[in-house]
This record gives sequence, C-alpha cells and structure tokens, in this order.
Amino acid sequence: MSRGRMLVAMSGGVDSSVVAALMVGEGWDVVGVTLQLRSCDDRMASRSCCSADGISQARAVAGSLGIPHYVLDCRETFLERVMRPAWAEYEQGRTPSPCLHCNREMKFGYLGEYADRLGAERIATGHYARVEREGDQVRLLRGVDRAKDQSYFLSQLSLAQVRRLELPLGAMTKPEVRALARSMGLVSAERHESQDICLTVEGLGFPESLRQRFEEPSRAGSFVTPDGKALGPHEGFHRYTLGQRRGLGLALGERAHVVGLRPEDAAVIVSTDEHDLLASGLRAVGVQWIAEPAEQVYAQIRSRHAGAPARLELHNTHEVIAHFDTPQSAVTPGQAVAFYLGEQLLGGGWIDAALKEPLPPQ
Repeated sequence: MSRGRMLVAMSGGVDSSVVAALMVGEGWDVVGVTLQLRSCDDRMASRSCCSADGISQARAVAGSLGIPHYVLDCRETFLERVMRPAWAEYEQGRTPSPCLHCNREMKFGYLGEYADRLGAERIATGHYARVEREGDQVRLLRGVDRAKDQSYFLSQLSLAQVRRLELPLGAMTKPEVRALARSMGLVSAERHESQDICLTVEGLGFPESLRQRFEEPSRAGSFVTPDGKALGPHEGFHRYTLGQRRGLGLALGERAHVVGLRPEDAAVIVSTDEHDLLASGLRAVGVQWIAEPAEQVYAQIRSRHAGAPARLELHNTHEVIAHFDTPQSAVTPGQAVAFYLGEQLLGGGWIDAALKEPLPPQ
C-alpha cells in the first residue's frame, strides 16, 4: 500500500536520482518533476541542470524507476522571482544570495504549488541536510557530512515548507551516494555536479551574467579610500563585493580589499587594513523562524562560513540584531544569515547592515 504521493525534484544529477529511487523503495507514489529554469537554445545558456541533457537524464531515470516525469517550464517565473531581484541588489551595492531565493521561490514555492495540484503530501530533494520528525514536531539539521552540508541554503524556508520536506541524503556522504547510484544501476551515477550553473554564463561571473541578461549599462565610478581619497576609475560597480581582493587592478604597494560600496555615486571603497572589514554584529531582516529562537546561537553569514557564536536581540518577529562574540570579517548586505543551535537550524534572514559599534558587555 502506498504511503502517499511524493513529488521529487529531479535535476538529472546523481543526488536527485538517488532520492527518487529511495522514495520508490520506501513505498511512496513518486512523481518526478524537473524545473526548466533556462532555455536550452538561449544565447546566455550554458551547461545547466535544466539543459536538454539534464532533462533527458531525469526522464531516463524516471523511466527506469517506472514513475511519471514532468518538465515544468518556469523560465519567466525564475527570471522575475530570482534573477531580476538579484540584479536589483547588485545595483544597490548589495550581494544577493540567488540559491536561497531559488529554493524559497522556485523549488519549494513554485514547485510546492504544483505539488498541491498533484495532491502530493511531501516534496523530496537531494539537499545534504536532515529533517527529523517526532509527532507533530519537525527539526531541520545540518547534513552529517559537514563538507557537503546544505542546510544554510534552506534557511529561508517557512515552517510549512519544512513540514512537507524529505531529505534522504542528509545522513550520507557524496561518495556513499555515488556508490549507491552505481549499485542501483542509475544512468546518472557518474554525472557531473550542476550546482549554480543555471545562474551563470560560461566564462562570466554571476553579476556580469545578469548585466548582459538584462542588457543593462555598466556603471562606471571610482575606487576611493575610507577617508575619501580617489585612487582611480573602475568600469563596473556591479562587479565588486565586500571583502573582494582579486581583480581590483590597483597598485597600492599592499594587498587591498573592498570594504564598502556606495551606490549613489558607484564608488568602491578599498583599504589595505583588514580591520576595516571587521564587524561586531549585523542587522537581519525578513527573518523566517522554523524553530523557537534562542538567545545564544551560531550565526553563519555565508555558505562557506563556519558560523560564529552570537547573541540575538529580537526587535520583532522578522528583524534581529546579532552581536558576535568575536568580530567577523566581510559581513555582506544582501547575503543570508542562518542561525543554529548546535546542529539544528533555527531560521535565517537577510543581512541588511553590518554593525561596527563595540560589542556590548556580557
């Protein structure tokens, strides 16, 4: 007897293929769905997870498992909900987190709406994170393999989205997943990683890909020091982000890095003093809580950040001030911050500003 209907997001890669096979093995009535985010013949397209190859791989896996497979054309929705807001962030001197927006708006938003139409109770993906259930309670935890942990990218999901989520790979490592795919005879067992490729053009970074996508002009401006001294011109305000060291083209005798961005005149503020990058805390807005907030947490401010001990000050349900125990470098507006209590993800929001005032007394 079927456990109920399960929608599996299938990119054609090894992770989502294994998820589909595992869900079939557990007795779910599985439906495979691929989101087509880019046009395969688009002049801006590259080796993306929603390319013809990815779709054909997903369809082949679904066929071998005996499950239906559908392709949802959501190119315009992706453009309007993810790509255009990301460009707007760059124009304001902020650095967007497109993968988190995509997870919230597309993989668990748009796809969630489709799951409702199909009568699917759950949605399963290949993210390396864990969902634990006990009665009516649900917890979202880091993946066992910290090198692959993707819970940070789920930190903007709502509690309702987490409740219907299945993450079968969270207790595995990538080599274990590939070995399992080989043992199952899945055609995608050796397929390359596709993460982030749907966002960029081959040979270009994400901001320049967006500029070309929307045919926007490149805003020229100046490099300046924190005290206002002009250092020379640059040709594209969107190309720079807080903490950036490479590609500045400045000969200052010491290694310089970006410590600020001023959208009103497209100024890129640079410094050779790394202390100028430090922040004692941050203000987060648009915070989503999937568990009860705690006062003492670990705040992860980017995908490869280990997380820093911090004290939370809740201004309201969706706005938080986080005070770091130790100042952190390159706290970047526009990026996501995720809050953890041990292995458990409590929630997350968007960094609105870095705070420079001294830490309050403990």
